[in-house]
This record gives sequence, structure tokens and C-alpha cells, in this order.
Amino acid sequence: MEFKYDNEAKGLKIEVLEKVAEYSFAGTLKEHLSTIPYEIIPGPLPTFRCCVYKEREIIRERLISACGNCLPNQPSDKVLCVLPAACEGCPISRYRVTDNCQRCLAHRCKGACHFGAITINPKGAYIDPKKCKECGQCAAACPYNAISDTMRPCRRSCPVNAIGRDKYNRTVIDYDRCISCGACLRACPFGAITDRSQIVPIIDLLKSETPVTAVFAPAIEGQFGKATIGMIKNALKKLGFTDAVEVSLGADATAAHEAHELKDAIAKGEKLTSSCCPAFVEMVEKHFPKLEGNVSSTASPMTAVARYIRMLNPKTKIVFIGPCVAKKLEIIKRKDTADYVLTFEELEAMFRAKKINAEEAAEDSQDGSRAGKNFAQSGGVAGAVQEVLKEEHYDKPVTTVRCNGSNECRKTLMIMNAGRLPQNFVEGMACEGGCIAGPASVETLRGIKRNRAALVAKADNRTVLENVNEIHDFSKVNMTR
Repeated sequence: MEFKYDNEAKGLKIEVLEKVAEYSFAGTLKEHLSTIPYEIIPGPLPTFRCCVYKEREIIRERLISACGNCLPNQPSDKVLCVLPAACEGCPISRYRVTDNCQRCLAHRCKGACHFGAITINPKGAYIDPKKCKECGQCAAACPYNAISDTMRPCRRSCPVNAIGRDKYNRTVIDYDRCISCGACLRACPFGAITDRSQIVPIIDLLKSETPVTAVFAPAIEGQFGKATIGMIKNALKKLGFTDAVEVSLGADATAAHEAHELKDAIAKGEKLTSSCCPAFVEMVEKHFPKLEGNVSSTASPMTAVARYIRMLNPKTKIVFIGPCVAKKLEIIKRKDTADYVLTFEELEAMFRAKKINAEEAAEDSQDGSRAGKNFAQSGGVAGAVQEVLKEEHYDKPVTTVRCNGSNECRKTLMIMNAGRLPQNFVEGMACEGGCIAGPASVETLRGIKRNRAALVAKADNRTVLENVNEIHDFSKVNMTR
């Protein structure tokens, strides 16, 4: 298998999606479902796990999710799911005694354990994983730091403590706590956590007579090499989309509406948070419900541009394309928004299936302002809102907190929840770096930033208000969530 991505787990995921896309376009997916694992792993020798049979089982489970179905004993209405065969390779014992154990006489590790999980033998201490409760007291007590803490990457990455384990020590997701940010998906080195795909119904739609409009996130610039907005639109039309629009246009509308909300909040002496990141909004709703009234009532850029397009063409279906898996949750929870969501991983798979090069020459195009395009990066939402206030000559002081990543979001919300936040406006971005670092990105973050800087610099200097009031008319678009 050939990979060009930052890790082979992502490459394998995209390869499976490519096969699904290829046969969906050909109309032969059902006939090939049983053969795809053998196409991807044709020989008798394993390439990444203990045996070729387990590798093919992992591919089979990936196919179930890639086709939009749910695995046994997993909820059908959730975005993220765990692939059991892939998860079984993860270390199941969090605390282990290393060679640093000096076989001391004090046995402080044993004394610190309240569950009888530690015994002493001639080789040193031993931790019984069946009795260990992962409290960490033994590791803290050892004077030689001989007990290692190998917390599962998915659990370590989760900002809301939504990752647990079942009776077989496989990862389980607590959906009552999960905010669908995708941090666990990105962190798992086995690729055992994935998002359920809508690639099959979207391809069926593209093959039909129904008009389908692609609306792509501002984070797309830099994701597909040096492809400009015009090139990306051209590539999407080759896939079968009737039209394609930058969601940065919706970002401009969101910034304009949110700026007015912020002025009202400041006049009332209240605080306001952004509402464009669905994982951040989910964090507020599930973990800081007291602050729900402080979340902006403004529609997300995806929803804003979807409503604008439907106003112009009520019959079109709308597919949002971005690096965010939480957007798949947003279209379930919010009415009157996009009909489907594709991630950049899924779009890359479709391009590969149809042998489309996104960097082929095409006429240039632009739908959003630079401020709208910068919604994709940390600080961009607050920057766009402040740009609107500047364009409107708002003269009152405005202070902002720009939360870069879910951990910063949680800390800021804790301060806000305690009534101690001095700033007026909170920008919440669940991904460190912003949407360009979303869990379903294709390019490496360094590559995205390098490509993106050159692409965004070529954008014209239209203002936010000029874009939504003159170049485009959002006056009749409902801008509330």
C-alpha cells in the first residue's frame, strides 16, 4: 500500500474510502464489498498487524463505517464509532513496572495500592491488570519512577473525559459526554476510532438528475496542494456537483450578524461566545449548561451559506465539505442547513477514485473576504467580528479571548462559569490551530499553512459588509441558529 499522508492509519482509511467511492461511482459496490479487503491486502503476509486475517477484518469493519452503517452494539445516530478489531491492538494495562524497579525493601508501591493489585516477587514489583483501578498511587509512590503511565492516546486526548473501556478492555465512547470534536480519532495510532461516512448516498445523488451544490469550508485552501478556489470548484464539478461555493461567504454573514449580537451584549453588560464550531457549542451544552444563554444565536457559516443558496435555488441539495467530523453532528441537530457532510478525507478519496487532479488549471474565483477566509484559523472568528465593528465605526472597547483548542475552551468556560471572565467575547475553536487542523484534514498542518499563506494573499480586498450587502445580498437570509 502506498501512503502520502502524515501517518499510515489515515492513508489506510482513505484507501478504503477510495475503493468505496470507485465502486459507488461504477454502481457495483455491493458486488465488491466482500472482495475489497483482498484487493487492499492481496498477499498472505501481514503488513501492519499480527496476521493478514486480522488486517482484513479491520478493513471489513472500516468498510461498514465507510458505507454509512454502524457496527454491532454501536448507536446508529452518532458520528464517531470504534472499530473493535483495530482497537484490540492497543495496550490494555495503563500502569506497568519497568526495568527501573530496584527491588527495594520499602515496597512503597505495594503500600500505596488500595486494591491489592501489586505483589512483590524476586524480579521486583508486579501489577495485576485485572485488579488495577488505574488510580496512579503506585506510580506516585515509587522513589525510582519505575512505574510507567501509558494512558491510551484516545483517552489522553479527550478534553471531556468521554473515553472509557468495556469488559474486554476495548475503547468505548460515552456519548453523553462526547462533543464529537474528533480528538480521539486523530490521536489513535491504530486508527481504531472513525467517523461514519455519507460518501455512498452523496455519490448516488451526484449520479442522479438532482442539482447538487458543494459548499466547502474556508479551511480548504492549502489542503490540496496549491489548488486555488477556482481549481477546487472545477474539480468538484468534474465529480458531478452542479455548482460549488466557498463557505467563507457564509463566514462573512456570520461575522456581520455576530458583531451586532456582540454590540447588544456589551450594551447589556453580558458576555458572548462564538457559535460556529459545533464541538465548542456541544461542550457548552453538555458540560456548561449554565452558559447556553451566552452562546451566540447566529447561524454557523455552513448554515448561512446553505440558506442563501436555497433562497436562490430551492431545489438544490447541499453538501458541506470540510475537515470537521462535528459538522456531521450539526446537520443532525440543526434544521435548514446542509443536507450532507463530506470530510476532506472523503473528498480526497473521491478525487482519487475518479483520477481528478485538484491542481489542474481553472479560472480563478472568490466568494468570501479575507476575514471570512480566516475563519479557518485560530483567532479568525474574533478577528472577523472585530473587522465588522471597525467597518461600522463602533467606538466602544471590545476585548476577546481566542481559545485555541478544546482544552483552552474548557478552561475559559470554567472561568466564565464562575463569573470571573473579564473579556466581552469568547472565540471557541475545538481544534488547536483552528479548522485547518481538523481531524479529517488531508495535508499536514505545516503543509497547509505554507500553501494557504500564498493562496489567501492573492484574494481581493473586499470588506465583510461589502460582500454580504452589495456583492451578495443576505438581507433576506435567516441568520439565527
